[in-house]
Amino acid sequence: MPEPTRETETEEVVSDRRRRREENQNQPSRNVVSVVSQFADENLSLVRNISTGLALAGVIVIARSIKLITKFQAACDIPARFIERNVSLRGKVHSITEKGIEVEHVPIYLPVLSPLLSNHKEGPTSPLLVHLAGIDLTQEGRLWLQKNLTPAQTVWLKLISREGNMLHCLVSQSKQGTMWSFCTNEELLRLGLARTAPIAGVPPDSRLYWRLHRRLHRAEVKAERKGRGLWKEANLWERTSKALRDSPLFRLMRGIFQRTE
Repeated sequence: MPEPTRETETEEVVSDRRRRREENQNQPSRNVVSVVSQFADENLSLVRNISTGLALAGVIVIARSIKLITKFQAACDIPARFIERNVSLRGKVHSITEKGIEVEHVPIYLPVLSPLLSNHKEGPTSPLLVHLAGIDLTQEGRLWLQKNLTPAQTVWLKLISREGNMLHCLVSQSKQGTMWSFCTNEELLRLGLARTAPIAGVPPDSRLYWRLHRRLHRAEVKAERKGRGLWKEANLWERTSKALRDSPLFRLMRGIFQRTE
């Protein structure tokens, strides 16, 4: 009978030693956790400042990588992915020229980040040269632009393609006195002040090309049906006069009278 008792006592001693050994092994990790927790409690404001700094640094890195608040002063400055995704940029009208619309890019402004990430010092800026994608302007259309796109007016440029220093865009502007905006490309077509044209820089077999072409063509058809602008039909007297002037009999009679004079 004494032998089982000794075995039981031996097992208890072994288990007790094992438990003490495990407690000793876990003691350093518990001490580290308690020290860190105590430090965080005593320096709560410091921990918050460090977290804020890390978050701000992350935002700066992301903003730099996606050029969130970069001011573009040339078409080549715009990343290719902006063109591929047809990103819209905000700008202010600088002037209307024979080549197109000169627009100064206005990037997104963030009170803290913009001064930190700005690569351009205050001074003269170079505007972007913008062509209205998919249309050919008439002279009347250019005059309409000069009247309706005044300097410093805010516009939105939907990037379609890029050729050299020229950006082909859908240009949107706000209606006066309202919060609504309209596409200038379509408006010129609806008024009969432009014709549809091939969309430069976009493959003709792409979905983007045909989607834009259908959109612009619908606006042109409206002007044609209503007889606006270059689709305006001459009245009966003008058509009759033109037909008489172009007739062979009229030209013959005019030639006879010129000989007799």
